[in-house]
Amino acid sequence: MTYRIRVPATTANLGPGFDALGLALTLYNEFQIEEIASGIEVLGCDEIPLEENLIYTTIQKLFKQYHHEKQGVRVIPHHIDIPLSRGLGSSAACIAAGIAIANRAMGEPLKLEDMIQIGTALEGHPDNVVPALVGGMVASVHEADQVIYSKINIPKNLCFALMIPDFTVSTGEARKVLPEQYSKKDCIYNISRTALLVAAMGNGELEKLRYATGDRIHQSYRTKLIPGLEEIFQKAQSLRSKAEVISGSGSTLMAMIERDNTSFEQEMNIFLKTMEGGWQIKILENDDKGIQIYA
Repeated sequence: MTYRIRVPATTANLGPGFDALGLALTLYNEFQIEEIASGIEVLGCDEIPLEENLIYTTIQKLFKQYHHEKQGVRVIPHHIDIPLSRGLGSSAACIAAGIAIANRAMGEPLKLEDMIQIGTALEGHPDNVVPALVGGMVASVHEADQVIYSKINIPKNLCFALMIPDFTVSTGEARKVLPEQYSKKDCIYNISRTALLVAAMGNGELEKLRYATGDRIHQSYRTKLIPGLEEIFQKAQSLRSKAEVISGSGSTLMAMIERDNTSFEQEMNIFLKTMEGGWQIKILENDDKGIQIYA
């Protein structure tokens, strides 16, 4: 039997919601899956050793954990559009895909909640893997090996402009630049902005997003890792963006724009061509379904 699986890109943090907020986007990795007699085969990824391939290692881990030996899988990349190490959840997408593939091969013993717990344990935090699995904008809490999450309504007239460079920023590198401690003032700043962001999204109050996406936990420390950030943010604001944030740990930057701001893409694209870094722009929407399996 053959089927396809599609998993969305995700953006995390959305400004103040460090390791807590995530959003699924209409950019996808799609794989063709073939059931085989036994074993795990991942084709078309020869540049990545199997022991470092997250789809392979995730499937292998679950097969071993559930003592599954009856049926194997062959994974064939079909469309791979999520760039690596750009703050768009490429690792979470691979982990989510691996869990879904293993679950299907084992006869689907895992419920969605099980998949979320496993994915978070493998990823280390829930902000990307939860929206990759369930879609939408999600607030997640990881406590005592349990993930509690809630989906957040997104205004229908809001879409997301992704400015993606040709250089990468590793998550490890982006975390090393962060301080070990924060002042009470900075913590209050982020708590209040995160609460405002959730409320403003749910109420459709786009005019409040600029205030709601303020951050003192990670973005200012990561600015030096992304040359051109300040200039791109300033240009986005001049083009009537509602807010600008680093997508995950970078290097991608994201602007929240109204759907009828039809000139944003063309004008930003012209500007990006003047910048070093090989920047490209994609206008994406919220993916509300998360991972999907097709016959």
